[in-house]
Amino acid sequence: MSDWFTVHIVATGRLPLFSFFVAFVAGFLLIRLSVRMIRAQVRWWPGNVTPGGLHIHHVVFGVALMLVGGVAGLLITDRSGWTIATAAGLFGLGSALVLDEFALILHLRDVYWTEQGRTSVDAVFVAIALSGLLLTGLRPVGWSEFQSTAPGAALAQTGMASLILVNFAGATVSLLKGKIWSGIIGVFVPVISIVAAVRLAVPGSPWARWRYPEDSVKLSAAIRRDQRLRRPLIRAKIRFQELIAGRHDLVLEAASALDRAALPAVPERRDHPVTQVD
Repeated sequence: MSDWFTVHIVATGRLPLFSFFVAFVAGFLLIRLSVRMIRAQVRWWPGNVTPGGLHIHHVVFGVALMLVGGVAGLLITDRSGWTIATAAGLFGLGSALVLDEFALILHLRDVYWTEQGRTSVDAVFVAIALSGLLLTGLRPVGWSEFQSTAPGAALAQTGMASLILVNFAGATVSLLKGKIWSGIIGVFVPVISIVAAVRLAVPGSPWARWRYPEDSVKLSAAIRRDQRLRRPLIRAKIRFQELIAGRHDLVLEAASALDRAALPAVPERRDHPVTQVD
């Protein structure tokens, strides 16, 4: 096992990425265990950090760890020792804490256990998939050609440039069509992004809103395809995510009383009656 680690991880320069990946996955699993224990009100488990009544979200600790690990990684010159592994691990742990509250950053409110909070889990799964692909040695299309300094590399770079442009155009269109995984994996495997780009968009995606008018044939076909193929996969994905991360079943209005208190007050108008919206 030690020989495999030395040959395939250390000797290939992947030690920092390996440390990041392991710390990221471990950090996500640990923080999800912690928040689920807190939600279940387990008495012996440490609760939220609330000095003076202020709830400090774990994204704050994540940002601090990312800064420490990132700056340390810039200073360390040894790329195969325990010091760079530690710095990369700190960065991975901090990244897990930050992405686990990605939905809070996106919506600027505590939607952790609501339907919108699933965005955080999706972001974590995307990060794990990307770093896992990179850890296996897979690189985006054209990476090796543009890193090469061998004779004749310029010709290869010219040929790859057109393929890269087509590939990234396909990946971009795939993302706009709501096909997140196809767009991401297509950066590494060109055929996937191109095929996803020419197929129908996901209903509700930016591409569908721009290109598929109401009652159009394409929109109807996209809805039928979504209900027949994509929805079962989404339900399976949600069940798997809930097994790991817990159920996101709170209603937004009841998710956090602090959010409602933080909303800006509606100025009183003397010339019109004030209408309150709950």
